[in-house]
Amino acid sequence: MSGTSKYYLPKGTSADGSYDVLVTPESAGWGYSGLRILTLEPGEAHALSTGDCEFLVLPLAGSCTVTTDGKAFELAGRTGVFASATDFAYLPRESEALISSAHGGRFALPSARTERGGLPARYGRKEDVPVELRGAGACSRQVNNYCLPGTFEAEQLLVCEVLTPGGNWSSYPPHKHDEARPGEESELEEIYYFEVAGGEDGFGYQRVYGTPERPIDVLAEIRSGDTVLIPHGWHGPSIAAPGYDLYYLNVMAGPGQERAWLICDDPAHGWVRDTWRTQDVDDRLPFEGNHER
Repeated sequence: MSGTSKYYLPKGTSADGSYDVLVTPESAGWGYSGLRILTLEPGEAHALSTGDCEFLVLPLAGSCTVTTDGKAFELAGRTGVFASATDFAYLPRESEALISSAHGGRFALPSARTERGGLPARYGRKEDVPVELRGAGACSRQVNNYCLPGTFEAEQLLVCEVLTPGGNWSSYPPHKHDEARPGEESELEEIYYFEVAGGEDGFGYQRVYGTPERPIDVLAEIRSGDTVLIPHGWHGPSIAAPGYDLYYLNVMAGPGQERAWLICDDPAHGWVRDTWRTQDVDDRLPFEGNHER
């Protein structure tokens, strides 16, 4: 059902005049998480009003300057999502910003609606982004933890990106975070934005499934620029086809006053984690240099 689910947004289907991808709480039918993908031509600039949301400006390819409240943050960025982690900027709610790029580029603007404020606009250094190798064997993947509890302070927003070598599975075992259970599980809406090495022919797959009480059923063949929305339910695996490295940006936010990312594995598949103890991490990780093929 890759082309029929309202939770699967092929490239271009959620675009508007300013953005390649535009997901708002209203368009998604939920309360908090949002994402915009912005392309700037050389010398172009874009004005952003954050309104009732906090934002990151996260370069996917290229560099930019983010000007807000009398401050200018120079983001060196990167050549592409497989090249390295990147520096970024944080914008609080009720702020005005100008994003300009001398040489052009593509920029992710993940967001979260929040009633709180008070955090200042600030710069996130690439060198301070924790890079984690998760899983083992065919479940090996790399996670760049930009804006999570303990890595970067925000009100509601949670942001990381996952890079999976061709042929591997990530977001596995399947897990969920759709119930508020203190110390066990958080209630978070999630957005997956994908890019695939290998140009237009590169592809992967994303699975989302629910429970009898809260059904959801997505099996999408995904390509660069596609987006999947996860309002609830088990999600995973994210599968990178052999020969095509897979990238996805995760954006999460929810109603809890405690900013936490607590997940619950599908009990049918959670045992897979135990097998990693006897396997090595894929030697293609970490990604260093530009791995786009």
